[in-house]
Amino acid sequence: MTLKIAFAGFRHGHIFGLYNKAKESPELEIVACCEEDEATRAKLSVQADWSDYDKMLAEVPCDIVAVGDYYGKRGSTLIRALKAGKHVIADKPICTSLEELAEIEKLAQANNLKVSCQLDLRTAVNMTGARNLIQSGALGDIQAIQFGGQHPLMYGTRPGWYFEEGKHGGTINDIAIHGIDLIPWMTGLKFTEVVAARTWNAFATECPKFNDAGQFMLKMDNGCGVLGDVSYFAPNSCGFSLPYYWRFTVWGTKGVAEFNLSDAGVKFAANGTTGISILAQPSSVGPDYLTEFLADIAGRPGELDTPTVIESARNTLKIQQAADRGNQ
Repeated sequence: MTLKIAFAGFRHGHIFGLYNKAKESPELEIVACCEEDEATRAKLSVQADWSDYDKMLAEVPCDIVAVGDYYGKRGSTLIRALKAGKHVIADKPICTSLEELAEIEKLAQANNLKVSCQLDLRTAVNMTGARNLIQSGALGDIQAIQFGGQHPLMYGTRPGWYFEEGKHGGTINDIAIHGIDLIPWMTGLKFTEVVAARTWNAFATECPKFNDAGQFMLKMDNGCGVLGDVSYFAPNSCGFSLPYYWRFTVWGTKGVAEFNLSDAGVKFAANGTTGISILAQPSSVGPDYLTEFLADIAGRPGELDTPTVIESARNTLKIQQAADRGNQ
């Protein structure tokens, strides 16, 4: 059965990744696109025939609503779709407050609706390779993880709403969810405590109220400590090409592994050896977020199902909340 999907908001470029996947999927039919911001609608490369989201929601029969509006608007947009009986999927983050997330979870549970997010790092070959290594037991008990997700700020190129009060929702919530989703998936461990979190204004001097730096310390259920840095510190001229863009170091009782998105293979140093091995990349990776979402809707939940998406969002929002409280 083909499912009908409507798109609401195109104010972040990530949504076009989902749009293109939906366009190519034999399981989906794109039936409507809405963009309420006039300036954005005028520049779109897709046809947005709707400028009123609530009107589209009321008048266009659809099974799924996909949301790519600015971050601070996403929670309310998803909630209205869920109240209308639609499954929902969004670019990350899916919302900017724990209260919105609780409402999303409640509506999904009450109406047997599914919630997903464009968490695409799970299908990166190095992430799968590291997961295979960790779950094989070769690293032993995982006791420490450090990761960085530093992005270029690209002020003047990024959408202007990033820097408008109330529209962004925090650098940690913006970026960290990828790492917060990946770590339990790779290790089988769960987050139990936000030990410390901080955001501050560092490089974004044009916007003193925009905290472009984000760091935190977390604890997992076996006592493992996690240190994360998801700041907008990468040189603009380098874009997303540096190995510091999603780089992980995982320390276990039997060895250490390091991997990132740009270098081929996982580096592994085992206790009892004197050097570093570079493990071959896996021949295959698991299903992507859209495949997992459609399976969840069909009653075949996989590893990236609705509860997992909600939990990753909740853990990330708790870190952001801790940082915000520290800044008050």
